[in-house]
Amino acid sequence: MDIDTILSLIDNSPATILSGISSRVKARRLELGYTQQELAGRAGIPLPTYRRFERSGEIALRSLIMLGIALDATGAFADLFAAKSYSSIDELLDPASKKPKRGKRRS
Repeated sequence: MDIDTILSLIDNSPATILSGISSRVKARRLELGYTQQELAGRAGIPLPTYRRFERSGEIALRSLIMLGIALDATGAFADLFAAKSYSSIDELLDPASKKPKRGKRRS
């Protein structure tokens, strides 16, 4: 288990998640040799928006997706909230693993 995985298990707060995403985007940007201005331009987002994202992790979802496209890193978006996959037919048929299709009503 790497250090990032361990840290994510310790602190899975929104701030930690945002910081991790912005750090990975910055690392990918630097790996590709783009300046902040170049990446913002490729993604079609304003430079101040990108700078704020690197600094704080705050960004609109659409802008984050545009950055993913510009960095050729959209694969993770497809899996983001994907339904559970089953490893066997027995696991699929197990009544304990079935969850209700609708949420419970609150009183």
